[in-house]
Amino acid sequence: MTAYSSLLLGDLPDLHLRIIPHPGATLLSLTGDLFGNRRHAVPRPARNAVRRHAPSHTEETLRPLFAPEHAAIPDCLTPTASMSHEGAEHHLEQLLSTSPDTLLASVAEEFGGTVPAQWRPVVDRPRTWLTRYGDVLRGLWQATEPVWRAAGRALSHEAERAGSAVVHGRPEAILSGLSPRYRYTDAALHLPDTHPELFDLRGRRLVLVPVVSGSTASLFACDHPDFVWIGYPLPEVPALWSGNLPSPPRTRDTARLVLGDARAAILRAVNRPLPMGDLAASLHYAPATLSHHCARLEEAGLIERRRQGQRVVVESSPRGAELLDLLSR
Repeated sequence: MTAYSSLLLGDLPDLHLRIIPHPGATLLSLTGDLFGNRRHAVPRPARNAVRRHAPSHTEETLRPLFAPEHAAIPDCLTPTASMSHEGAEHHLEQLLSTSPDTLLASVAEEFGGTVPAQWRPVVDRPRTWLTRYGDVLRGLWQATEPVWRAAGRALSHEAERAGSAVVHGRPEAILSGLSPRYRYTDAALHLPDTHPELFDLRGRRLVLVPVVSGSTASLFACDHPDFVWIGYPLPEVPALWSGNLPSPPRTRDTARLVLGDARAAILRAVNRPLPMGDLAASLHYAPATLSHHCARLEEAGLIERRRQGQRVVVESSPRGAELLDLLSR
């Protein structure tokens, strides 16, 4: 019987939801499936590509991270340690710059005074192990990069889907369809976990990370003070790895598709406070037209209007800035 950890989301209207296409989650999923007995249903073409590019010592190097007795990946070795929009090269560079002293301190923090037997090769020769770990990560990214680039269209669609759910005040529309392995009930996400816990979002951002690895990919982290991230399978995974996706269409303005031309233009223009008159002039909108669209954006919590003397000033709200950032990826 499957056990689940539960993440309490709180009041859905206050949910800060973002999608970040972070390649590190895909690398983590591929590594866990191929070398760590994590069953993410990675398709055969992906398995072949990874094994073709992985160094011969990959399984031996990764054994400490996935040994069933003490499976753990210290933060300094995790390709998802920072959840940002930078590309894989940035995150790999951060990992590859890890010093032996940092690694030893992280292992000590993870296990205390008693280091498990499978971690002894790491502790005894940290510099050598880090070099080998870097070789593994480079090989994994070399295998994954072409597919990750091909996934651009599908990743944009995911941002569009999430943006639409946020705009319409229905984040549950995307949360309930992330994965067949996840369950959504009563403002809580239930995630399969061999060591189930109860987590509370408590106002932190919820970051959804599409994973280009396998159709049952499941991975998450709930211990960061600012956000919780949840990886879920991109629906097009099998086609991506088999090379059967159609050619990408022309670049689309996702914000315009979700919000409409006028409201997207307004939200972009008010990244700093602007008087309504100046805003109308810069966008060439009649005052009545601008007031109509601003009222709808204000109702959705995407902008804020306030009176300053004789003028009404409009500015993007934190929710609006977050949405525009999400739709611009």
